[in-house]
Amino acid sequence: MKAERNKTIEMTVKEGKEYLAKCIHVSQKKELADILDKTIIGDTFSVLPLLPTKFVDLLIVDPPYNLDKDFHGKKFKKTTDELYEEYTEKWINQVIPLLKDTATIYVCCDWQSSSVIYRVLKKYFHIQNRITWQREKGRGALSNWKNGMEDIWFATMAKEYTFHVEDVKIRRKVIAPYKVDGKPKDWEETEEGNFRNTYPSNFWDDISIPYWSMPENTAHPTQKPEKLLAKLILASSNPGEVVFDPFLGSGSTSVTAKKLNRHYVGIEQNEQYCVWAEKRLEMAEIDKEIQGYTDGVFWERNTNALQKKKKK
Repeated sequence: MKAERNKTIEMTVKEGKEYLAKCIHVSQKKELADILDKTIIGDTFSVLPLLPTKFVDLLIVDPPYNLDKDFHGKKFKKTTDELYEEYTEKWINQVIPLLKDTATIYVCCDWQSSSVIYRVLKKYFHIQNRITWQREKGRGALSNWKNGMEDIWFATMAKEYTFHVEDVKIRRKVIAPYKVDGKPKDWEETEEGNFRNTYPSNFWDDISIPYWSMPENTAHPTQKPEKLLAKLILASSNPGEVVFDPFLGSGSTSVTAKKLNRHYVGIEQNEQYCVWAEKRLEMAEIDKEIQGYTDGVFWERNTNALQKKKKK
């Protein structure tokens, strides 16, 4: 029995057959209308050649890291850096024809695979930055430092690209407020405290990993937070554009894109994860809330109570 506040989505494939039926299979060349706002069941390397060319505005990729990992029966085995580089180059070569000339690319990785991802990306794209985010989760290590960080490489097809910095500002508490002529300078005085909307850096310490009391949480072992994906989507795409994720997992990219009024396409080979993705997409039709994002700004970590009060 789950605790009353435990909102984790754990629906089995059998229980979620109605959601699985909403997904599509792709066995021949498709037009954009055939796949838009759909979850595609299948192996990414088999599906990618069958998708339309130049339909992607924003590519978000969270591939298996080079680690031994069991994705509910579908196992990824750790290999050498050389073989992982070949694996990375394989999916990149297949996805490039799908990207618009103005597309932006984000690729998630850990510290071990980060250098491999960089080496491959720089062959094909303009590298713009490396984001490091503090995941604050994971087992402790007795003979090493606990790994609490992950990277996201930010790259673009062209030197000119979409970036809406005003849409991804962070609301932080002001510790020592500065006034000019008795009035706040670059900050806001509220009943809940003093706040400033600040420009984002490439180090993100305001992200919470999905946990059991959050409606977005699933039993997927490496689920990315909607708040993290919202930053990428808001910064690097426009409403109505297409966000594509070829390793969809439990659907976080598609769900967040839907909540932010973008189109989405995702590929996932695990039927269990497809069920969870479609369940979450259904939930997003009613509830578009993204925890940690309100009033057009991202709230720093541990200000959730203030965020809820503001919404009232």
